[in-house]
Amino acid sequence: MASTKISKSAAKPKAPNSALHSRVSYLYQAATYLATQNQSNNSRPRREVSDSQAMSIDTRETIEQSKLATAHQSSARSLVSDLRGVSGKVLIRMSPGIKRTICKNCDTILIEGSTCLVEVENKSKGGRKEWADVLVRKCNTCGCTRRYPLGERQKRRPHRSLAS
Repeated sequence: MASTKISKSAAKPKAPNSALHSRVSYLYQAATYLATQNQSNNSRPRREVSDSQAMSIDTRETIEQSKLATAHQSSARSLVSDLRGVSGKVLIRMSPGIKRTICKNCDTILIEGSTCLVEVENKSKGGRKEWADVLVRKCNTCGCTRRYPLGERQKRRPHRSLAS
């Protein structure tokens, strides 16, 4: 009997929902790209004009940029809502890293400094307990706050033995 060799790629079965995983990944990447486009629009080259014309051009440009920013933000939100719908319908779990960058309330991509405020809080006795550090993210769109523990877990003392 002749033995047949199976290639390594044929030996490993594919993930059951690989197409859906790639769709979720694409939706997240596209939403992140659109959310970051708001910051890169400010770097357009300027042309030389008089002071009175410069003021009117600046106001027009800021109005256009704000309209474009809201359009990008609404597109990013719709992509995030599609992402949530796909992952919920097919029961694909999003990684914690992805979940932490999406506002649960308004589906905004949370980017530090532009769409959310980030601060580290420690409400222990004067901030002496290092394991009590908490990362607080506040969405600028809806005001929703999320809290994530940062420090290592506190080490527990072993239980006392009951035998005397």
